[in-house]
Amino acid sequence: MAKSDKRDEIVRAALELIAEHGFHGAPMAMIADRAGVGAGTIYRYFENKDVLINELYREIEERIYPVILDGYAPEKPIRERFLHLGTALLRYFIENPLEFRYVEQFHNSPYGVVFRRDKLLGKREGCDVYRELFEEGVSRQVMKDLPLVVLFALSFGPLLTVARDHILGFVALDPPLIARTIEACWDGIRR
Repeated sequence: MAKSDKRDEIVRAALELIAEHGFHGAPMAMIADRAGVGAGTIYRYFENKDVLINELYREIEERIYPVILDGYAPEKPIRERFLHLGTALLRYFIENPLEFRYVEQFHNSPYGVVFRRDKLLGKREGCDVYRELFEEGVSRQVMKDLPLVVLFALSFGPLLTVARDHILGFVALDPPLIARTIEACWDGIRR
């Protein structure tokens, strides 16, 4: 197996096992076994499990952003941009359930607390299209004047819940229902 293939197998195995069993239920030895590599091989690519967990999240985020930004037009009205981003994100998650389950676990863990703190306090580099949209929406008085953390919760809390419920089979999200769901999220934050 080539070097990059081994790394890819480790990342894929970590994604699957963490999505299935959580961070604590997926020890490095189990990840190595699933990846078909020796336990020591993982440490050639990742200093420790924390680095692997954070790197996997960063890679998922790098896959998500081009998808949600495809067709995104910053010159369009704020509502249209919000609907575009919400729809693209929800579709991505229902089409990639393992990644969704990983992201959900990440955000509900101490790893996610550090990530969210940095994102909400503006200490993170990278794509902050949501933050920029919310700040613009508030400044133009198109969105409710609420703290950024509340706007994120009102927008993405419901979105994540319906994505989870779709993946679990509690609801079948078809395009019309996705559109109505994102519109309802918009209704929660618009003035």
